[in-house]
Amino acid sequence: MMIEKTLESIQLNLEGHNKKLKDMTPKEIILWGYKNFDNHFAITTSFGIQSSVILHMVHQHSLQKKIKIFWIDTGYLPSETYKYAERLINDLSLEIEVLQSELSPARMESLYGKLWETNKSSDLDKYHEIRKIKPLENGLDKHDIFCWASGVRSEQTNNRNKMNFVDVIRKRLALRPLLNWKNKDIFYYMKENQLPSHPLFSKGYSTVGDWHSSSPESVDKEGRTTRFGGMKQECGIHTEN
Repeated sequence: MMIEKTLESIQLNLEGHNKKLKDMTPKEIILWGYKNFDNHFAITTSFGIQSSVILHMVHQHSLQKKIKIFWIDTGYLPSETYKYAERLINDLSLEIEVLQSELSPARMESLYGKLWETNKSSDLDKYHEIRKIKPLENGLDKHDIFCWASGVRSEQTNNRNKMNFVDVIRKRLALRPLLNWKNKDIFYYMKENQLPSHPLFSKGYSTVGDWHSSSPESVDKEGRTTRFGGMKQECGIHTEN
């Protein structure tokens, strides 16, 4: 299969492809993913603070009906995120496939308790495996996705600062069109394209995930340190482990 050969070729020369991607714009990187993998290429979104940017780029290239757009809904998102998602879906004519855990929130809590309340990193890992990583992998498997793109940016965490434009994550290519963008780039893009802000942005949130693991910025907390009670900066979706 031609696309499988393309995948193998890119995996064998990640350094070379990253050099090429470094000179491309985010929109060009998204098109690179689509041209190389066609319907085996997907976009993931959290409908978080900066999510409108990459979704708008997909809309501009009229790709929203040609590729899968996955939304991992943990069942614990703030009501503001669900409302924001509906607005962007309507404004950008998006077709979204919602990925959810096989365990309902109630069933998970009955079996394991409220894993985010124990102050144990291992319990957070279990929570993220159940509600985020496994649903994503199931969705990628179902649609035979070889390459998926996200809005990860290098300035968000120390770990993300070490990431490349394309890496292999769990045997698939993880593409990061916005990797080199700064906060100001996100702000100006949203302003220029009249994109709505997430409702929690005006309440001091610079990043938002589940309601129980997100908080506004403060004197001693900013960016990703406002997530997961300060114990972690990654949920595991964008990393190998």
